[in-house]
Amino acid sequence: MIYQTLPSRDAFFETVWYLVDTYGSFFIRGIIITLLLSVVGTVGGFILSLFLTVIRTAEIDQKRDHLVKKIFVKIGHYMTNFYVTIFRGTPMIVQAMIFYYGVSRLQLAWWTPLVAGLTVVTLNTTAYIAEVIRSGINGIDKGQMEAARSLGFSRRKGMFLIVMPQAIKNSLPAIGNEFIVNLKDTAVLSVIGVSELFRATQLATAPNYRTTEGFFIAAIMYLLLTYVTSKVVNHLEKRKPNQKKVTQHV
Repeated sequence: MIYQTLPSRDAFFETVWYLVDTYGSFFIRGIIITLLLSVVGTVGGFILSLFLTVIRTAEIDQKRDHLVKKIFVKIGHYMTNFYVTIFRGTPMIVQAMIFYYGVSRLQLAWWTPLVAGLTVVTLNTTAYIAEVIRSGINGIDKGQMEAARSLGFSRRKGMFLIVMPQAIKNSLPAIGNEFIVNLKDTAVLSVIGVSELFRATQLATAPNYRTTEGFFIAAIMYLLLTYVTSKVVNHLEKRKPNQKKVTQHV
């Protein structure tokens, strides 16, 4: 049934259908922006976290390494740990306000709310996934790296080719959960004007003051997005082949 006029306040589900029919394009755009923020933020954060993790897990050979290398490794440890502490210790909504309005002072034409949102989600996700992968690496038997070194691998190659793939596989559920968290947490970006699902719902309910009905629709959409995502992650986790340990080839 299509409603041409706004139903009365006691007609809850009729109002829901009215909002869907009238402001459907708002909700669809909001879903697209939410998915864009979540996908780009999670993929970008995952890629950056790999490099961040390599720096954080770099070890110092007190006997063989030169003083300059020791200094650079220690500086890398301090800087990456500082980065992770800052982004995990502050709310994304605060980060969004600082980044968007701080950079806006430079009057850059390309610095839009969406670009700022993508930047914030990516940097925030990097910190969380870096910690997840670091924990995954710590869970790998140290004999894996020793076996790789005995086969002639450098520590860098051993990390990227042997240890990291196993750590990523073990961390896949947590990485998938981070994507689900991003689907929901992107709602805070509405404070800087990003038209994701939460902001789209606000715009759809502003002219008619039917906030409850509007956010009921948003809740259903968020629930569907997170449910489908969790099913996809579980499916990928089960289908992913087990990594063979390097010690089996020694």
